[in-house]
Order: sequence, then C-alpha cells, then structure tokens
Amino acid sequence: LHNEQFTEDNKAFLSEVKRETILTAAQRSQTTLLKLAQGDENNALVQWSPGLKRTGVIAKKIGQYPLWTKDGQKIRTTLLQIIDNEVVKYIPPEEYRPAQEPRQSRNWRKPYGCLLVGAEHGDPSLFTKEYAGLFRDSGVLPKKHLCRFIVSPEAQLPPGTALTVSHFRVGDYVDVRGHTVDRGFQGVVKRHGFKGMPKSHGVTKTHRRPGNIGAGGNKARVWPGTRLPGHMGNRWRVLRGLRILRINPQYNVMWVMGSNIAGSTNEIVYIYDTILPLRKHGSKGGPAGSPPFPTALEPLPAAGGDIWLEDLHDFRKLSITYSAGSE
Repeated sequence: LHNEQFTEDNKAFLSEVKRETILTAAQRSQTTLLKLAQGDENNALVQWSPGLKRTGVIAKKIGQYPLWTKDGQKIRTTLLQIIDNEVVKYIPPEEYRPAQEPRQSRNWRKPYGCLLVGAEHGDPSLFTKEYAGLFRDSGVLPKKHLCRFIVSPEAQLPPGTALTVSHFRVGDYVDVRGHTVDRGFQGVVKRHGFKGMPKSHGVTKTHRRPGNIGAGGNKARVWPGTRLPGHMGNRWRVLRGLRILRINPQYNVMWVMGSNIAGSTNEIVYIYDTILPLRKHGSKGGPAGSPPFPTALEPLPAAGGDIWLEDLHDFRKLSITYSAGSE
C-alpha cells in the first residue's frame, strides 16, 4: 500500500461513495438485465442451444455440510458462495487473443469471446490507479478478484450485469476449478501414500524412504513419471461433474456434491457449466430443460427459502410421523 496522505475527511468521503455504490449496484444491475431482456443492447437475445457456451462465476469455498436423501443416505457437500459477481468487460472474438490456444482440431475454428468478471467489492483507496482504471468504464467498484471466461458471442453480457446463484439451477452439473493447498516439500509416504520400509528388525534410517525405484540394469536412469519426493500441492485442479443439490438465493450459496474441491476454507474457486458429455445440458443424462441464457434475467425469490433437489430431505418438513393409536 502507498501512503496517499489521506485525511479523515477524505476517508469518510470514500467510505460514503463506496456505500452508495454498493447500495445502488443491485438496482443498476437489474436495470441492465431488463434492458438486455427488452433487446435494447446491440444484439438481441438468442435462445439457448447445446452448442453455445455460457459464462462462469467466481465463488468462495465457505465450508462443508452433510445432506440426507429421503431414504436416509448421507451425502457430503461443499458450500460455495457467489460474492458480488459483476461483469467488467466483454472482449469480442476479433479482439480477444488468448495466451494459449484452446485444444481443438486444426480444421475446426469457432470464434469465442472473453467475458471479464470481478468478484467481492474492495476499497478503492487500497488499489493502485492503474488497477482501479480497469473498472472505470463499467461503473462498478474495484473488485478483489478477476477472472476471464470464454463465452460464445451470443452469451455476451453488458458491463455492470450482476451474476448470482440464479445463474444455475438445482440439479445442474458444474465443473469447479480451484488451487490445491500448498503442502511444501513432502516425502513419498505423504505425497504418494507409500507404505514405507519395515518399522523394526534391522531397519536403520529408511523407515519412510521409497526403496528401490527399479532404475538399474540396462535402463541406468530414472524413468519419467517415477513417484519420488517433491513439492506437494499448489496446483490448479478441476473437479468435474458435481451436482448442485441445494441453493440459497438470499445469500447466493449453493450446496455442491463432494467434499474434495481443491482449496482450503475461504479460498476462491471458479464454477463452469460441466463439459462432461453425459452430464451437460442437452445430453441424455444431463438435467432437463435449458439453462438461463445468457444468465438469469429474474432472480430467484429469496423469501421462499432454500431450493432443494427433489430426492433430498428438506429439514423444514417432518421426517417421521406417528399416529396417536400406534405403539
């Protein structure tokens, strides 16, 4: 941070501007969505088809929680909260130059645009002038986190559009990308789950060593991919095909099946529509119906409470009932 020599009046003014911007962000985003729905933007709304690619969202991993099905089966889930997601900028296909070309056939070229999305409001006085300038044209507060999502030109969104948990539906399958916990340099027992050498009877200082790696004889080298000690964690990993079991529209929280999403608590993750051929929208094993495209124009009602999957037991309802005459 730089010493900008702010006075108390300057800090109070910035706090007031931040508060007013946050209070009007929801109304402004709703107005933007209504204009988009009415076709006031450059491109009219397009109906969703299986070949179109929607944007993703930025979420925070806030913990784990068990759920139960109606037949009593326990399911471990992870809670992901979508915090203040707003569109910052859209880059059309003719201007977007990815750092790495996507993996695809040479004979197949499909133009994709880029949607810059920010999450979690930040104090403007804590960012540099160059970074805060990225948000000047969009009219949103500087964000703590940014991410670029590859989208179809039909799925573009105007700057300032809010992305909430209404972007998904209960029963949808998503891919979650996160940063694994950094464990540092670890041995083979912790890194790869080796058993180690015997613990007694003549073993000296080799209890947790890997042992013979089979690199002798004519090979006379270490084969590529041999499991050896090294740095553990601090890698980007994607967990695919996770089903959304429960949604809370009031706090923008979703319950996702699984407890092995990369990252620790309060870590930032990225949520995409799944690319699994038997789980994505429009496939035989995927969810019924089409997803909100390009995003949900009407937010889910927060007054109705949580939205549960049909197969789950809702804790607001009774589980076991007995009649008065039963023993």
